Amino acid sequence: MSPPGNIFPETMLRTVSSSASPFFRFFPRSYSSLSPSTAALRGPGRSLRRASSPSSAERRVFLRRGLGVPSAAGRGVNRQFSRLSVRAVATQPAPSYPDVGQDEAEKLGFEKVSEEFISECKSKATLFKHKKTGCEVMSVSNEDENKVFGIVLRTPPKDSTGIPHILEHSVLCGSRKYPLKEPFVELLKGSLHTFLNAFTYPDRTCYPVASTNTKDFYNLVDVYLDAVFFPKCVDDVHTFQQEGWHYELNDPAEDISYKGVVFNEMKGVYSQPDNILGRVAQQAISPDNTYGVDSGGDPKDIPKLTFEEFKDFHRKYYHPSNARIWFYGDDDPLQRLRILSEYLDLFEASPSRDTSKIEPQKLFSAPIRIVEKYPAGRDGDLKKKNMVCINWLLSEKPLDLETQLALGFMDHLMLGTPASPLRKILLESGLGEALVSSGMSDELLQPQFSVGMKGVSEDNVQKVEELIMSTLKKLAEEGFESDAVEASMNTIEFSLRENNTGSFPRGLSLMLQSIAKWIYDMDPFEPLKYTEPLKALKARIAEEGSKAVFSPLIEQFILNNSHRVTIEMQPDPEKASQEEAEEKSILEKVKAGMTEEDLAELARATEELRLKQETPDPPEALRCVPSLNLSDIPKEPTYVPTEVGDINGVKVLRHDLFTNDIVYAEVVFDMGSLKHELLPLVPLFCQSLMEMGTKDLSFVQLNQMIGRKTGGISVYPLTSSVRGKDEPCSKIIVRGKSMAGRAEDLFNLMNCLLQEVQFSDQQRFKQFVSQSIARMENRLRGSGHGVAAARMDAMLNIAGWMSEQMGGLSYLEFLRTLEKKVDEDWEGISSSLEEIRRSLLAKNGCIVNMTADGKSLTNIEKSLEKFLDLLPESPSGGLVTWDGRLPLRNEAIVIPTQVNYVGKAGNIYSTGYELDGSAYVISKHISNTWLWDRVRVSGGAYGGFCDFDSHSGVFSFLSYRDPNLLKTLDIYDGTGDFLRGLDMDQETLTKAIIGTIGDVDSYQLPDAKGYSSLMRHLLGVTDEERQRKREEILTTSLKDFKDFAEAIDVVRDKGVAVAVASAEDIDAANNARSNFFEIKKAL
Repeated sequence: MSPPGNIFPETMLRTVSSSASPFFRFFPRSYSSLSPSTAALRGPGRSLRRASSPSSAERRVFLRRGLGVPSAAGRGVNRQFSRLSVRAVATQPAPSYPDVGQDEAEKLGFEKVSEEFISECKSKATLFKHKKTGCEVMSVSNEDENKVFGIVLRTPPKDSTGIPHILEHSVLCGSRKYPLKEPFVELLKGSLHTFLNAFTYPDRTCYPVASTNTKDFYNLVDVYLDAVFFPKCVDDVHTFQQEGWHYELNDPAEDISYKGVVFNEMKGVYSQPDNILGRVAQQAISPDNTYGVDSGGDPKDIPKLTFEEFKDFHRKYYHPSNARIWFYGDDDPLQRLRILSEYLDLFEASPSRDTSKIEPQKLFSAPIRIVEKYPAGRDGDLKKKNMVCINWLLSEKPLDLETQLALGFMDHLMLGTPASPLRKILLESGLGEALVSSGMSDELLQPQFSVGMKGVSEDNVQKVEELIMSTLKKLAEEGFESDAVEASMNTIEFSLRENNTGSFPRGLSLMLQSIAKWIYDMDPFEPLKYTEPLKALKARIAEEGSKAVFSPLIEQFILNNSHRVTIEMQPDPEKASQEEAEEKSILEKVKAGMTEEDLAELARATEELRLKQETPDPPEALRCVPSLNLSDIPKEPTYVPTEVGDINGVKVLRHDLFTNDIVYAEVVFDMGSLKHELLPLVPLFCQSLMEMGTKDLSFVQLNQMIGRKTGGISVYPLTSSVRGKDEPCSKIIVRGKSMAGRAEDLFNLMNCLLQEVQFSDQQRFKQFVSQSIARMENRLRGSGHGVAAARMDAMLNIAGWMSEQMGGLSYLEFLRTLEKKVDEDWEGISSSLEEIRRSLLAKNGCIVNMTADGKSLTNIEKSLEKFLDLLPESPSGGLVTWDGRLPLRNEAIVIPTQVNYVGKAGNIYSTGYELDGSAYVISKHISNTWLWDRVRVSGGAYGGFCDFDSHSGVFSFLSYRDPNLLKTLDIYDGTGDFLRGLDMDQETLTKAIIGTIGDVDSYQLPDAKGYSSLMRHLLGVTDEERQRKREEILTTSLKDFKDFAEAIDVVRDKGVAVAVASAEDIDAANNARSNFFEIKKAL
């Protein structure tokens, strides 16, 4: 999940990416991406398996910063493809908003600094300043019910001990008003939040929350304010040890080890080559200011941090004088100031605002080059695993908004789509497998631009550098094609109009745009007002031509810019074991320097910390955290208006919703006639549709036409079990959107992609395979829990097997074989791609789903009818029976890593268990209590959680960046006993129920509502069943928890375990439990 900057979120797979991505706190949720579109369908279980083609992700355009949503929150950001992210809030126009007069503000201790109506987001924004402390507050009022609060502090570190990151974790572990172990987790359990997180950038820390329920929203705000300003952690060394680092010794005769949540999180980060490259680049490009160190923490440096330094950092920077506070939504703006004044009035002014200022990096007078090593496996040709990346710091001083917009536009033109020239030329060169760390990033004080490749052989490193520079020079000399410029402009303008931030609250995306200037003492309003700069840029392009606009930018900021850093990363199969050996040697010296009394004391302290971690808070402490009542919860689910009709024999679902004149369409084809052996080719078939040309159009022309006429099209497979049926649901979904007046173009282009694209470009297909291999290898290192989950699913049900063939370890093995086959039998592969098309495309079994307002739905029927008329009547070949599964066994997948991903799963329906809504409450409670406390808090893993797929019956346990292996499996096996021994009062139960309803009722934008309705239709989930499950959730009892223990014991007794881990840890596990795992080498 990631906004920008080395950002460390506090949850939701607190994933980390490149140098400009934040660290998030880990929320114990489903291992696969929980899209808003499926959340309402599945409850807290797992989302549908979607193996999306790269094109679907890459086609989303974001204009980085000056106007942009970071590629944000909760999702790992890969800077491989820069994004244009121009986002606005498309709430309905409102005639007026509540006003806070100067007198009212004065009474509460604030002065009104400025006020503007921001037409781009249809909001009235007021900047207040707290007179006593100087704290600035942006209060944004509109009709968006998804209210957002955020408090942001400048937190520049001076070293790589990870102090801002550890503090971000720690302040949420109890506070003055909420003196329990983790109020944050209590909010996870019993809130209706639509966003709850925290993240650490290289120079700032953000604490945002969001909710559509006003009472719930103010509860969240109060807990966060108290946590930030009055945390218990500054007086509690145990929290510092738990979240940061400590020596662990269970017995004086054993070895000492390091433990700590952030310590293990960062070990995971430093196991991923792309992340290492991003960190090296950031620190090399800004060596003289705070960006020259790692705010997240280097595992080698984290153990140097002392508790005194930790406390002092909070005292220095966690003060209202150093804070910027954001409110957004439809709540009362006066009430916002009342809440804040209660906190801010307790403080005097502090110099922290001055001491936290970020000094700009002075530009270099000459380029530099750095060579570093990264940990690699021993398999494969290591000479072809180099990475090279060229990075520029673009400016010493802040850029004006129009220049930023133009640079973002240029970035998109060069790299933003598969047809973009810099990206296309690099990938078609065959010099590397994929782009890495490429694009513009302007979330920090000074913008930077990077472009690089991975999977480069030793002798091609220099050639990649030369090709990057020569291509940039050529683009400066020749400019961009007019069709490319038009396509980019349409994409930007469509994105602005749609303002689709997915499950990420719109108010939070605006906050992150604003804060990117505000945090550096610049105008917080400016980043929200893009209309005039965009109009001016369009006018300049129209008058002077695009070459006159973009060529000087390429020359000034890139070609003639001496602040250039080239990073070469070389694979080193010894590096991981060397680092482990170094750590072991340090710990051996620590132990050797201890007396017997010291060792006994350390063992006692280890046990004392563990006991504290595993002792639940008393009921009276839990009661202090504000929560809702069941009476605050709607008794019925949210219903999406759905009309089921028929056009030319094809079922059509229509959803009449306000979409700001945009049409969303999904065309669904059945995979029931696809031959088994063709299944692994399906993701590449989807990519080929999007990225190969037709008889009359090159893929570049086709890509540009999609950009000019639509808001984007994607094609991807989707599989899921269907409860009560043996046959899985297996579909190909073609998804597109356009302005209502362009619907005919949308369906014409869909038809063109599906029926006219030719599978004839052997070299492009070979690129697709190389890119897919690089992407899968990166997934193994960074999302091993997802790989383990897919593997277990493939052993336990047919849909899981299908999905794993298209996106798991089996798929990676298929790709490696296919890479050789492309040269040997291209004709056969091309023929197979055509066969897939014939077996899928047909009216028979097709379903169309459309979301728009009623008038638009009526107007586009003729275009849809014409599209359907062009489809073949039936697919070629007969129906195929799907019955594949992987053999049941405990499996260890070996990769070079310092942390593990540990899973165990079983099918609870095999015990005769019948689905009850209480299962959603129970699985969420297990994640938020038993697994959070044992796997994360005392075990030291970055995350531990469970997932229940109510469609298949598979119940999975998973851990993320985990220092343990067998110990974690033992915790999973103890879950049944945990449930049997559970003692829960009514308040705790109510919180668990409310938190579950929050998941089920997750906030959705109109396109997601329509898509969710489609998913329910495909899986046979009726509104009656949804109502029944909701009633079962709301009436969950302690008895349900106890009864569920019997069902969950099947995971212990008959489940399969899969771990993605290092060779050393797997060997140790197999020695401790004779050949427990069958070993499979992956990297």
